[in-house]
Amino acid sequence: MTIREQLEQEEAQRLSSRACLSARSRGRELQVDPCPMRTAFQRDRDRIIHSKAFRRLKYKTQVFLSPEGDHYRTRLTHTLEVAQIARTIARCLRLNEDLTEAIALGHDLGHTPFGHIGERSLDETMPEGFRHNEQSRRVAEVLENEGSGLNLTWEVRDGILCHSGAQFPATLEGECVRRADRIAYLNHDLDDAIRGGVLQTFELPADCLKVLGHSHGSRINNMIADVVANSQDTEHLAMSPLMQNAMDGLREFMFERVYRDAWRAAEESRCDHVMKSLFGYFSSHPGEMPEEFVLIGYREGTARAVCDFLSCMTDRYAIRMFQKLFVPSGFALF
Repeated sequence: MTIREQLEQEEAQRLSSRACLSARSRGRELQVDPCPMRTAFQRDRDRIIHSKAFRRLKYKTQVFLSPEGDHYRTRLTHTLEVAQIARTIARCLRLNEDLTEAIALGHDLGHTPFGHIGERSLDETMPEGFRHNEQSRRVAEVLENEGSGLNLTWEVRDGILCHSGAQFPATLEGECVRRADRIAYLNHDLDDAIRGGVLQTFELPADCLKVLGHSHGSRINNMIADVVANSQDTEHLAMSPLMQNAMDGLREFMFERVYRDAWRAAEESRCDHVMKSLFGYFSSHPGEMPEEFVLIGYREGTARAVCDFLSCMTDRYAIRMFQKLFVPSGFALF
């Protein structure tokens, strides 16, 4: 018996009947020989971690653009916080932690530079729109490995696609990531906003904090505990009405004071200008993109290829490319 087979047996004995077992995965688009040491979902986790798209998350914005200081979140640290929260929920509910972790690590692979500002720019530019969850799945299925993709299992790709938007994941492990994503970003964006002087502690909604908690750690712990307590025997993961209402209230406050507030307008306009200028340039000069995107242009059209190229960029690469193409030598953009 291989190590993988032993792990699969342990899953069957230890995990809840609601868990998605590795041995029962719906498989991959391209059949491969099983790994003797790792389950299918462990293998997916490793493929994601070793991908180029995962490494690029280090230099992609979460909320604060080019922040001064080493403690602000990036898209990579956000991803790691989501994975930690999601795994804790999965462990408490006896779900498959490996599947949960793989989905969490891959959920933002397709995110644009400049956070949701870049996402909005591409959404306004592409005829069919742009959504980062769909692009994350596309990275996994098409763009990685010079066009061959990561060949992940169906369950991981489903969880990546459905971590946001109207469609819910097919597995509870995917729902763990969906819940963890919101828990993570609300709390770490609040933490970063206070660090950046955008918010003061006394301005936070007292009615929400009374339920959620008055410190970063207590809020995360209370949200996780509430999900676990209310999801023991349910078809879908759930929160208590009290906790859900408080969390929704904090989210509304964050949209009003952080995500959409006037302090971001100037920077958002500049980032939008960078993205749309690059889109226009490469739409007119598609042959100047890297070869893999040129090939996508032949197969799926120039707009699709340019969108893929831009969404793969890090913040700093997009800025440098803009400077190279549009800023006279000796000048700086920001």
